[in-house]
Amino acid sequence: MAFELPSLPYAEDALAPHISANTISFHYGKHHAGYVKKLNAAVEGTDMASKSLEDIIKATAGDASKTGVFNNAAQVWNHTFYWQSMKPGGGGKPTGKLAQKIDEVFGSYDKLVEELKTAAAGQFGSGWAWLVADGGSLKVVKTLNAENPITSGQTPLLTIDVWEHAYYLDYQNARPSYLDKYFSNLVNWDFAGQNYAAVA
Repeated sequence: MAFELPSLPYAEDALAPHISANTISFHYGKHHAGYVKKLNAAVEGTDMASKSLEDIIKATAGDASKTGVFNNAAQVWNHTFYWQSMKPGGGGKPTGKLAQKIDEVFGSYDKLVEELKTAAAGQFGSGWAWLVADGGSLKVVKTLNAENPITSGQTPLLTIDVWEHAYYLDYQNARPSYLDKYFSNLVNWDFAGQNYAAVA
């Protein structure tokens, strides 16, 4: 079965004014859809056509002959995860077990946000910043281009897309302003909490 572009979890204008419908239209409708199309073309007629995205990502990571397959599979996965990492009326703070673990590992919620913002702002060029579960603890990591923490055995809980197409129509080169709005108005801590509960 061919991979399909998953539905957005909200309307294209639902994150406005923090992320505009124009940005979502291009980001989801062109970039994300393009990765799906290219992945299907790359795996058609191969044994990978029947594998899950996660299996393809793990099987092709670090294999120079499969770079195109990896990049498109990982970007399909990363974007699907990114859309769920935000929600209309987001922001606030995590609760429950995740909140407790954040305090234990980072000292406070504010320190975690500071570390995530530093990772996201400091990612040179295109990439992602992630909150992951790793070996019973939590970590903030950043990845370049299409790279994904699952190739290192980590479990993503939340991600921030810092490719320019994620924010440039709305914020131009002011990546920190985009990050501020992400945490104050968009971040979906319920989603992160559900991901943590599955591995805690």
